[in-house]
Amino acid sequence: MKITVVTAVYNNKETIKDALDSVFSQTYHNVEHIVVDGGSTDGTVEVVRAYGDKVEKFLTEPDEGIYDALNKGIALATGEVVGFLNSDDVYAHDRVLEKIARAFQHENADSVYGDLNYVQRDDISKVVRHWKSHGFTPKKLRQGWMPPHPTFYVKRKIYEKYGGFDTSFKIAADYDSILRFLGQHQISTAYVPEVLVQMRLGGVSNRDLRSILKKSGEDYRALKKNGIGGKRVVFMKNFSKVSQFVKREKHKVRA
Repeated sequence: MKITVVTAVYNNKETIKDALDSVFSQTYHNVEHIVVDGGSTDGTVEVVRAYGDKVEKFLTEPDEGIYDALNKGIALATGEVVGFLNSDDVYAHDRVLEKIARAFQHENADSVYGDLNYVQRDDISKVVRHWKSHGFTPKKLRQGWMPPHPTFYVKRKIYEKYGGFDTSFKIAADYDSILRFLGQHQISTAYVPEVLVQMRLGGVSNRDLRSILKKSGEDYRALKKNGIGGKRVVFMKNFSKVSQFVKREKHKVRA
């Protein structure tokens, strides 16, 4: 099974090397890594190009935001499975893609997901928030549940059949796609019960109160669009995050 990993980046030379090294250190080798750059001017392009043909496909041109970039990556993908690694993030260990591939093969699922740690930007060993996903049931979508999108790997045929990211969403297109796939079209999924990704704090959806409020508004629109729910589900989704800050220290990733 060939896995395509898409990394979207724009002016992020400080952490893009960590993301690239994380992909190349994986024990699973049937991997296609696609980097889509939005026309960076800070040296990001030079960092990526220094890796040569280790990055199978590198596109650099202006885009309309991260979801437009990810759609470009999906269009370029040739793997049976497609996943995303943000330019700020790293895999939790070197066997993540191996475990994802095994889950697809053993469960014969359309998608696979796991758990995620939010970590400090300047020290990824310090866990700020632990996102434990638990197993999926359809009713959980109406309770505000979603898997961490950086851990959500989907068969490419699903994107071809049901579409990529709706770029009218600026923050919540990932949530919209999850509701569309798992809720509206009821694709199958499998859960890997461990931390797969370490995600640095400071992303567009969680950097400040204004971003959180905007995200909630887009979440509401995504829920209504997919016929899943409304304000109550948005409240439950936000409230569920409180427990992710509790007892996070035991989920600290150690070398």
